[in-house]
Amino acid sequence: MAKVEITEELLEQIEKLSSVLNQQQLSDFLGITDRGFRKIMERDERVSSAYKKGRAKGVASIGTSLLKQAQSGNTTAMMFYLKTQAGWRETQHIDHTTSDGSMKPVVVELVGVTNESSAEDTE
Repeated sequence: MAKVEITEELLEQIEKLSSVLNQQQLSDFLGITDRGFRKIMERDERVSSAYKKGRAKGVASIGTSLLKQAQSGNTTAMMFYLKTQAGWRETQHIDHTTSDGSMKPVVVELVGVTNESSAEDTE
């Protein structure tokens, strides 16, 4: 494993890059293994802090952009925001009863499905 000297410049670089790179990609950029990068983060709180701070800044930047789009009327952004941040979800209710209260039969047609494996098993 290559020796990595932790300088202020490297900490700034880790913070900037971690907003767009995951740990494996950042390790590749630094020329070390993912395991080596994790060990460095365990040993040096400054590295761990720079990585976490950069990730948070990236999420905040994209989140701010998403929120602005939602506030400006982008329906897709609104729905995504509410699903991920407000716990909203889409549900579908299918009523299988007829007007007289009896159950409707449900017919499922499988098109293009063959049972080749069972035919091979019997040969």
